[in-house]
Amino acid sequence: MRIRGLRAGWAIGLVLWALGASGHAGASLPEPLQRALHAEGLPAAAVGLWVKRVGDPAPLLQHNARSLFNPASTIKLATTLAALSELGPSHVWTTEIHATAPVRDGVLRGDLVLRGTGDPAMVSEEHWRMLGALRRTGLRRIEGNVYLDTSHFYLPVEDPGAFDGQPLRAYNQPPHALIVNANALRFHVMPDAEGAGVRVTADPPLPGLQIVNNLRAVEGECGGWQRGIRYEVENGVTDARVILDGDYPVNCGSYELLRTAIPPETYNREIFRLHWSQWGGELQGDVRYGVLPLDDGPPLLAHQSRPLGDIIRVANKWSTNVVARHLALTLGASRHDPPATVEKARDALYEVLAGLGVGVGGMIIDNGSGLSRHARITPEQLGQVLQAGWDSPWRPEFVSSLAIAGLDGTMRRRFGNGPESGRMHLKSGHLNQVSAVAGYVRNRSNEDVMVVLLVNHPNAHRGSGSRLQEAVLRWVHDL
Repeated sequence: MRIRGLRAGWAIGLVLWALGASGHAGASLPEPLQRALHAEGLPAAAVGLWVKRVGDPAPLLQHNARSLFNPASTIKLATTLAALSELGPSHVWTTEIHATAPVRDGVLRGDLVLRGTGDPAMVSEEHWRMLGALRRTGLRRIEGNVYLDTSHFYLPVEDPGAFDGQPLRAYNQPPHALIVNANALRFHVMPDAEGAGVRVTADPPLPGLQIVNNLRAVEGECGGWQRGIRYEVENGVTDARVILDGDYPVNCGSYELLRTAIPPETYNREIFRLHWSQWGGELQGDVRYGVLPLDDGPPLLAHQSRPLGDIIRVANKWSTNVVARHLALTLGASRHDPPATVEKARDALYEVLAGLGVGVGGMIIDNGSGLSRHARITPEQLGQVLQAGWDSPWRPEFVSSLAIAGLDGTMRRRFGNGPESGRMHLKSGHLNQVSAVAGYVRNRSNEDVMVVLLVNHPNAHRGSGSRLQEAVLRWVHDL
């Protein structure tokens, strides 16, 4: 399908959706759901609902099913299904390591080049193993520089605080072709043995990162925001300083704080130095970013990621934004050739979804993660994504990537003590003024039911949206 034709179709479709958006708005809801809607003070126009038993020719229930809503993270269902359908569950990302000169007697009298393709699951352990494998090739000392080649992604500079003014939150980190740990650090806050002081360590312990620990040991309540920790970062010219301040209740035990502190470029430099030295490797030069001309010979090492079938579980169960964005960019580069761009990613997502039978008219996929104020989809379209996932040869991989109510992922604390626990595979979504959930429910009659609930309202994120979700999901379970 030509991209130009698709874009024209989207424009026409947007008009048609706007004209027919209220097609089901007047449909009556079952009495239990009407009561739940009234109890939460949500107007009917703020809610979109689509429910369909697997195998039935038509939906069981529709309400504003053709109206466009912001889906928050439920849009990851579309992104992960498109990537799984196009690339397959065994797809891997390869990070190549090249040398610009022969390695003789363990010495490289030249430069080393790491060329990334956007491995979304590169974490400390994988990076450490990769450099260990490089060390086992016989390379011991690098006399030149290490160049980090990120040219597989061609992306605009992005402010990680642009969405909500929280640039140090892990969920706001932008894509990067050589990203490690989603550019995040895990700070371990621990009372000392006597309870008179507080220790802080960072994982990974990046060499160039300073931690200023101003935490004061106190006795107090355990439910405070971040256990009373104030977190600040000062990025200097040569290094960064993380400052932790506040009164920490040592009677509450240890605490972990996941935050970012430095740009991914600095993170990559520091983690290469850390892991290379841990394997006994030497580096006389610097770690830089750049693209060097290479011959056509094989790389010193080609490190492969975990397979996509595993990685979509990270994107969906734990709603990891940067992983979903990497899936979209990889899909774009696969269909439209590297380098990956945001535009190629969007085009590829629309194309693949349309090929799966999903109506893409009016749909707006911003970055594929749901961290967007512009993304739009109808409950019916998201229901079509669920149907396509059910009909896919990769159904087991897709369904198992969703959080299980009462057991794991973002749904682990919901329905834990009820009969619904373990019988729902769901993707939730949450933004200010947005509450959403979609997925598969095994009802008490042992029928599989697909459900989509999208709520866009100023109070949606203040508890009313999640309580309505529980009412709808219980109603579906009890069918």
